Amino acid sequence: MTDQPEPEPDRRDAPRLTTRQAAELLGVKAETVYAYVSRGQLSSVRAAGGRGSTFDAEEVRALARRSGRRDPAPAPAGGDLVFRTAITLIEGDRCYFRGVDATELARQYGYEEVAEWLWTGEPRPGARFSAPAGTLAAARRAVEALPAHSGSTDRLRVAVTAAAATDPLRFDLSPEAVLNSARGLIPTLVGALPVLGGPAADGGPLAAELWSRLTPEPADAPSLAVLDAALALLVDHDLAASTLAARVAASARAHPYAVVSAGLGVLEGPLHGAASGLAHRLLREAVDRGSAVPVVADHLRTGRRVPGLGHRLYGGEDPRATVLFELLADVPQAAEALAAAREVVATTARHAPLHANIDLALAALSVSRGMAADAGETVFAVSRTAGWIAHALEEYGERPLRIRPSGQYSGPRPPQPLP
Repeated sequence: MTDQPEPEPDRRDAPRLTTRQAAELLGVKAETVYAYVSRGQLSSVRAAGGRGSTFDAEEVRALARRSGRRDPAPAPAGGDLVFRTAITLIEGDRCYFRGVDATELARQYGYEEVAEWLWTGEPRPGARFSAPAGTLAAARRAVEALPAHSGSTDRLRVAVTAAAATDPLRFDLSPEAVLNSARGLIPTLVGALPVLGGPAADGGPLAAELWSRLTPEPADAPSLAVLDAALALLVDHDLAASTLAARVAASARAHPYAVVSAGLGVLEGPLHGAASGLAHRLLREAVDRGSAVPVVADHLRTGRRVPGLGHRLYGGEDPRATVLFELLADVPQAAEALAAAREVVATTARHAPLHANIDLALAALSVSRGMAADAGETVFAVSRTAGWIAHALEEYGERPLRIRPSGQYSGPRPPQPLP
């Protein structure tokens, strides 16, 4: 494999458009057409005589179809990138997967069914994922070779690499091949994690198998319902940092395992997937001390933000957290952690209008059922793998290497003397 895009059909004899014609077809100004070129969304050829540029008519029409509306100005170089996507919409304090309320999907369907919906837009009732035996064995061997202190994300990254090495067809980027890889990879990630409790479930929903990797406590139906809903709700959340990394990898035509590896690398940051661990420690301390008030006060006194609160995309409570809190109310063991979570919100609300986000809800589950602090991160990573695959499928349908922002150079101007 090389880092060059696949050759495109030779269209040198096809009709070409002037800059003005391309601008009219796209419904934008001429300057915007050149901005599309600088962003890699259009290619141009200098016109005969060196004055102006010409554009492939079919390429311009394809961009117009993808746009679907007039775009008065693309993001400036070095600014925010905007991708059109049919996967997730966050609007009016709600989250929608392919136009369907994500919270309703999570209440009615399991994680695998929601993942299939995200990938294909078609219902697949009773969907179950299974790991290929050889792939799972290789992933387990690789994970078992890690030091005992390795975190869950360390294990997942290694498992992805091992799974990729066993798949000689990983470079097939057709939708069918990518989905087949995904349906085997996700249960491989779960199956490669060490078992903490009794025997893991086999052949049932993924949440049941994951449970034994998160806690030694036995599973019960209400708790599994919370975990399954958490997996379904976390499957995607628009262009979060890890998803952007996954799309960049897919734009370079990296195979799906590499796309997931890119997402995992970003997910481990404390401001992304690892944020739930901070909320876990906060809630654990609040339960142990019998009150959240002194714990919140300690955070504020030392200048630390209170984890598990606030989300830049929601003005009120994170709708995903609302669902998990409702389901946790049916888990007897969660009563104490739920009360502590409510007290965290109420205490902080005296000074700032912050609401619970999904990290606090994940912490209520992990604290109440004897899970480690990184359990929420594990749930996040396993779930979001399906979302990264969904975005990869979209990106594979776009022009290769289109995600190329321009750097705004701030160093010394050349020429400089040789050091």
